[in-house]
Amino acid sequence: MLSIHTIRHMRLQPGALLRAVLSGMALVMAQAVVSQTPLGLNPTQVGLNDTSAHRISDEIWQATGFGNTFMVITDQGNVIIDTSLPATAPRHKQLLQAVSDAPVRYIVLTHAHGDHTGGVQLWREEGTEIIAHSEHEEFMHYQTRLAGMFALRNAAQFPDLPRPTGNAAQAAQSNPGNYEARIQPTILFDRDYAFELGGLTFEILHTPGETYDHLSVWIPELKAVFVGDNFYGSFPNIYTLRGTKPRWALDYVNSLNKVLALQPDIMIPSHGDAIHGNAMINQAVSKYRDAILHVHDQTVAGMNQGKDVYTLMQEITLPDDLNIGEEYGAISWTVRGIYEGYMGWFDGNPANMYATPPAAVYADLVALGGGADKVAELSQQYLEGGDAVRAMHMADVALTADPVNVPALQARLAALQQLLTDSANSNEAGWLRHGINETRARLNQP
Repeated sequence: MLSIHTIRHMRLQPGALLRAVLSGMALVMAQAVVSQTPLGLNPTQVGLNDTSAHRISDEIWQATGFGNTFMVITDQGNVIIDTSLPATAPRHKQLLQAVSDAPVRYIVLTHAHGDHTGGVQLWREEGTEIIAHSEHEEFMHYQTRLAGMFALRNAAQFPDLPRPTGNAAQAAQSNPGNYEARIQPTILFDRDYAFELGGLTFEILHTPGETYDHLSVWIPELKAVFVGDNFYGSFPNIYTLRGTKPRWALDYVNSLNKVLALQPDIMIPSHGDAIHGNAMINQAVSKYRDAILHVHDQTVAGMNQGKDVYTLMQEITLPDDLNIGEEYGAISWTVRGIYEGYMGWFDGNPANMYATPPAAVYADLVALGGGADKVAELSQQYLEGGDAVRAMHMADVALTADPVNVPALQARLAALQQLLTDSANSNEAGWLRHGINETRARLNQP
């Protein structure tokens, strides 16, 4: 069995250290203008029809999926960077080994999300070293600790992903304990780590952003950087609807600056396609970084002015020159994520200090308003006026008083369907479909 090595503040040669420290943040999921495989409304379908791996360079190959798998080929064996989901890892391995079936000397995990770690055991061979940042251990415990909650949330947000069955599903619904995660890496590092293989140098840098354990891999001989999930073809999920620990916007900004300072010629994300050319990388990453910083700074300014989170969610937008799209993350979710990441859940209203929720008085309001049918009529009026969100809120008020009220359920269903029709965001669409299915079930509709 391989031993765990914790490398603390490893010293590199000055030039390599500068490049390493600057290579940070997990950048590349490809800007919409350059990505050939955008997430789209159903990211689980990306790459399913591929019959071969994609060549990024003579040494670097990609198997595309919900999470990409990369193989770096050297004359002393191969390095695998990220391993995708358990369900897609076998196909990725088949496609990549058709290019090279040399021994796998290292596996590097850009972070501990399941679409990056799912194929580790499939790729692992005798003597394979598995590298991750030291924060990987706590993040794995966190995900295992809340496995039941994440199983429910992921099923709603990504309904097409394979689900655990049998004992695995049962285990996810139980209390797994606080420190029961399986820790697979054999090498954990704190700041940076490096190794050489077959004439290539692999400088591994801590670049927090999407997760605290996030890392980037810089290969100076190829001027290529692997940036994991810190860069997408859309505004990122600085808060994701399935739930996560706070993601710090300034971590993204600092890590993106590290990547830019490396001056890479190839930037390779774990979702989407590689970006080639330093000028194109600088343009895409600078715009992405500045968009995040703009939303962060505007949110902080509003907080310091005493504005509430909903006001800021409505007010803050990106200027045209920083508009990078909201097909994945959304500005309003990011504003709330930053606000509550800094300040927590309490909004300053004394009524919200207590365990009794606002919905506890909805039934009384419905009675004052003439009953659930009358409130459902108001919901329908909002919908006809083009305000599907208020229509959904009003339907939910009616359903608090009468959970099986058909007009309210019908109004809610119509509001959700309208929002789905208008949506161009993959995560939003997942939750809207979940709400539609749930409402149809309550109406006993197929």
